[in-house]
Amino acid sequence: MSTEPVGDTFFALADPTRRRVVSLLSARPSVTASELARELPVSRQALAKHLNVLHDAGLAEPTRAGRETRYRLTPGPLIEAAGWMARVGSDWDRRLARLAELAGPPQASR
Repeated sequence: MSTEPVGDTFFALADPTRRRVVSLLSARPSVTASELARELPVSRQALAKHLNVLHDAGLAEPTRAGRETRYRLTPGPLIEAAGWMARVGSDWDRRLARLAELAGPPQASR
């Protein structure tokens, strides 16, 4: 994992199964790994590993409820990642605008 929290988020979201898990978690208040496994083409054990990666990145929070563990989405890291992308996009917009300014207006072809 990265030493940068947004890096952990991107690492966790790089896997399509984990992105699907995040989508499923966002659709309900909480869910068990067994419930998620019924909706995904992976084993319960594989899903547990994906949930651990999401938990390590701060994207999923497990809570014990009796004999089961329920998971809920914790969106804070997604908000931080979106903010990072917005800042990077804004920086590039400024650079490209400056480049266009330096290049001057397009020349008409003769």
